[in-house]
Amino acid sequence: MAEASKPRRTPASLAWLSVLSLLSFLLGWELVCRAGVVDPIFLPPPSQVLARASNMWGQGTLVWHVLASTRRVMVGFLAAVAVAIPLGIWLGTSRIARAIFDPVISFLRPLPSMSWIPLSLLWFGINETQKYSIVFMGSFVPALLYVMEATRSIDPLLIRAARNLGAQRWQVMREVLLPGCLPQIISGMKIILGLSWTCVISAELVAAKEGLGFMIMNGKEFFQTDTVVLGMVLISFTVLATDLLVRALERWLLDWQK
Repeated sequence: MAEASKPRRTPASLAWLSVLSLLSFLLGWELVCRAGVVDPIFLPPPSQVLARASNMWGQGTLVWHVLASTRRVMVGFLAAVAVAIPLGIWLGTSRIARAIFDPVISFLRPLPSMSWIPLSLLWFGINETQKYSIVFMGSFVPALLYVMEATRSIDPLLIRAARNLGAQRWQVMREVLLPGCLPQIISGMKIILGLSWTCVISAELVAAKEGLGFMIMNGKEFFQTDTVVLGMVLISFTVLATDLLVRALERWLLDWQK
């Protein structure tokens, strides 16, 4: 009876609770800065960051930086996913292929995206391809590992049943393996998308003239901490926006699960 009498939290009430929490955090941040507890050169108040955003919006540079970073992330991320999904399914189903490629994957796995910057500059020069390659190399191996583990989690009985019914190898992959591991793959890709953003920021910190990483580094060089904080905030908002798009795509692709 006690459990039944408890009021239920509706999605709307939980959303308002989140909004109030965010507003309280921003208000506390503003008050601490205005009280002189923190020097604005080290941490500017939200009002100063908002003023910087308004100024850059009026100049037209704010949207330009966001779009530049988003383009680099999506090109590198989608290229990594396009290669990782078929290759991961193949490696997840073939012991011989895993034995051949495991040493290479183990070698590439611990390398951070920053370590590829010198080689990418030598290979591609200072251009957009170099930025795409950094995102690709930082995202490809984790995406491949996610797909391999998702494929290996499929019940072998389902694969044997399909083969006993006369399905060819490519039919098993298309009709059994891919639908079965798709939910786990999409969940992993959402994590990899966030990782891709760390890669693009690394790429834009070196030899870039636009993008959020360039914006943060440029703000640091001129002691504009409000620009630095604004770049960090824009990264978070852009990641949240892309995550919402991926969630919508997930609901569409996995509609059959209902």
